[in-house]
Amino acid sequence: MRVLGVDPGLGRCGWAVLERRGGRVVAAGYGTIHTDGEQVAPRLAALAARLREVLAVHRPQALALERLFFNANVRTAMTVGQASGVVLLLAAEHGLEVSTYTPPQVKQAVTGSGSAPKEQVGYMVKALLGLAAVPTPPDTADALAVALCHLNHAGLAGPGAGNGAGAGAAAGSALGAASTADWLARAAPTSPGLRRGPGNPGGTIGTPPAGGAGR
Repeated sequence: MRVLGVDPGLGRCGWAVLERRGGRVVAAGYGTIHTDGEQVAPRLAALAARLREVLAVHRPQALALERLFFNANVRTAMTVGQASGVVLLLAAEHGLEVSTYTPPQVKQAVTGSGSAPKEQVGYMVKALLGLAAVPTPPDTADALAVALCHLNHAGLAGPGAGNGAGAGAAAGSALGAASTADWLARAAPTSPGLRRGPGNPGGTIGTPPAGGAGR
């Protein structure tokens, strides 16, 4: 199964293509698309063109999109919505089923905590995929996390479960890992955001910033 994960945004749109090969998950490609300028329409067109290139090269079988959970910044919410519309249009053009997940659902799937800070998400993405470094900018790490979340949900609940509902995403078997506790143990030595103590073997993860990823 090959899935394209997208962290939508107009200025920065993270994308990641992951493929499940037996019991392993492999990153086929990932990055962040940048657009700038005063006019929104040309930026949306540029975003669409770049995403079409990603689709043409990697040919995913499904698309997972992080949806805006809440955001006090109206302008940010609007641009994220515009970018999400471009992604949905391209998915329809390519006949891809779309699954959407809120930031807490993505964090839960990757770190075992729906309130994990963005730094912890990055460290866990690095650990789970065996990457040499934490992906940057954060939009790229978020897109990888969205794709991991989808593979987790699809693996746990079977076909058609990728609508963000269903079985709890903390179980690691769908990603070829042992358990969430093992994932945390793998990332803890290099993760300043994870604190462990006698009464907290699973670690304590700090409070996340309001809203989803930076746009």
